[in-house]
Amino acid sequence: MNIKSIGVEEWLNELEKSAALDIAQSTIASLTTAEILALGDEENGGPGTGAAAFYEALGREKQNYGWIEGSPEFKAEVAKLYRGIDGKGIDADNVLQMNGATGANLAALYTLVHPGDHVVAEYPTYDPLWEIPRTLGANVDLWHLRQEADWNPDIEELKRLVTKNTKLICINNASNPLGTVLSRETLEQIVEIARSVGAYVLSDEVYYPLENSEDFASIVDLYERGIATNSLSKTYSVPGIRMGWTVSNKEVADQLRTCRDYTLICGGVFNDAMAVHVLRHREQILERNRKVIFGNRAIAQEWIDHEPRVSWVPPKGVSTSFITLDIPMGDEQFCRRILAERGVLLVPGSRFHLPRGARLGYCAQEDTLRAGLAQLSEALREFD
Repeated sequence: MNIKSIGVEEWLNELEKSAALDIAQSTIASLTTAEILALGDEENGGPGTGAAAFYEALGREKQNYGWIEGSPEFKAEVAKLYRGIDGKGIDADNVLQMNGATGANLAALYTLVHPGDHVVAEYPTYDPLWEIPRTLGANVDLWHLRQEADWNPDIEELKRLVTKNTKLICINNASNPLGTVLSRETLEQIVEIARSVGAYVLSDEVYYPLENSEDFASIVDLYERGIATNSLSKTYSVPGIRMGWTVSNKEVADQLRTCRDYTLICGGVFNDAMAVHVLRHREQILERNRKVIFGNRAIAQEWIDHEPRVSWVPPKGVSTSFITLDIPMGDEQFCRRILAERGVLLVPGSRFHLPRGARLGYCAQEDTLRAGLAQLSEALREFD
């Protein structure tokens, strides 16, 4: 297989550990293990008892393969995140544990896409959603997010791209790095188009919006041939345990089971237990993360308002954002320079096929964000 490197991952693999001020990531200020386990303190009698109860229960578990598809507790907690097409929920048996959303997307694409298939993919976004289908031999057309439309797609363009032979439509809701959240109305239009030709819709939903969440719809709540992928890495602030999942209909889930046997087998006893703990306390985490998102977005907006060389479309309650840079050099050259000279890490927009910009990880710890933006301003003043 001749598969291209993922630009953003290649960049971070090389440089992220050398940064003093990392404002490139798209996770909401990662939680420590102690912070995660302290979420159980209130139900176990006080400080430290949540961790004690967790490890006591874990100590009784054998470190074998555990539950291959994810424990019943994991599946049940994930199922609670979805309403289902009829509003009565989804079948937890169709939830499959994966190695993050990355592994979930890989499994879905490997399962559904074959040489010669026609795939339409949102672009620009996270490379695997269109690069993996191309590598598998599919004919891929790109559905563009356009800056002049505030990084929203044109549904009429999708209608022109989809044909009677279209097998799959890939979307990233919300978009990485742009932060675009597709409205329910737009999703319903996508579903109508897909249903007219019998196409599947794969929706990477790892960036769940914490603003107007009641208006957000998962693809599996709208479409019987929808496949949703997600994980605990972004919105839930726990990327380290690599816990993700797919949700689909039974037919697709049964096909995904075979792919899992080749690529994953299981997620691990410890990781499953930690994932269940996180999901059971998700409301506490989401409350904490809303404060991070809204507080940090206000900080970033104030900075942009006073920074003539920077603009953005404000992210709608998601942790990833993209800034446009008015600079007389390439964005990658600039990002390497500020890292070398100031210790500030961004991801250049060119790594997402978006030149003259950068992914800003505005949901870093507040002190890191403020210090990073201050250094970024000083670097931009050098162009005045």
